[in-house]
Amino acid sequence: MKTMQTPIPSPFNAQSTATAIAAGHDLHGKVVIVTGGNSGIGFETVKTLADIGATVVVGARDLSKVEDHLTALSNVSFIPLDLADPASVDSFAQQFLQEHDTLHLLFNNAGVFRPPHFTTDKRGYEMQFGVNHLGHFQLTGLLWPALKKAGGARVIVLTSVGHRRSEVQFDDLNFERQPFDTMKAYGQSKTANILFAVELNKRGNPFGVSSFAVHPGAIKTDIFRYMSEEEIKKWSDQVREFKTTQQGAATSVWCALSEQLADIGGVYCEDCNIAELMLNDAPTPRGVRAFALDPESAARLWKLSENITGIQWP
Repeated sequence: MKTMQTPIPSPFNAQSTATAIAAGHDLHGKVVIVTGGNSGIGFETVKTLADIGATVVVGARDLSKVEDHLTALSNVSFIPLDLADPASVDSFAQQFLQEHDTLHLLFNNAGVFRPPHFTTDKRGYEMQFGVNHLGHFQLTGLLWPALKKAGGARVIVLTSVGHRRSEVQFDDLNFERQPFDTMKAYGQSKTANILFAVELNKRGNPFGVSSFAVHPGAIKTDIFRYMSEEEIKKWSDQVREFKTTQQGAATSVWCALSEQLADIGGVYCEDCNIAELMLNDAPTPRGVRAFALDPESAARLWKLSENITGIQWP
């Protein structure tokens, strides 16, 4: 399998929708998990894949949003999941594996974005790193037997162009040596997402499991719940164009279904294509920074994550 961080001639672009990408595909008999699938682009991913026959399992905390959004959909079920709580992750995986022995598509979609104050997950790690990376690392590891059995599974890891804010600070994950900076912490977690996809693709390749890191674009969803109206307006003024939630889900769905990616993995994608590799100091908000694809950092993060979560992969 090739890891080629170079755009390809994709027939889709930033304006494409998840529904348009899914058209012509049939996922009857395929099992899918979407974390955070009860709202935003996660919900659009769930709806799109369920509409083409997939059996979709949603993992999320907010039951009220599940009742509002998911009850009308066919082929969709819900299992409670709090990625900040290792016991909840264990429970989700156990229940899923009792009902399904195969997993074809895993969307690590849920995430936390810039809480105003330093908080930790139940392991004691900074919340964004804990939820966005460690919780999904644990979940994916527990689901590994079902992914292997699919004989061609794909793992879609939601990241962000915000990864450019910070490399993984291996010597100061919890901001004990510096003042807490919520955007730097977010950037660290999003870089971790990319590094995870890089190493997972390497380890999964012999078993037919590939992985992709996805920047969905700028979409107005409840992920901005920790920002004040003034902060949201300031941020909005910097964004040239927002995507709809259907457009925001498009790159995830493209990575899951595209035949063009059959022999490619471990890459960072945006706007329904493989993104450009940018110099680390490039001012553009597009593309992926080289430090987020570094294989040595990816292997180091993997080992650290195994030690923290207790999940030892084969």
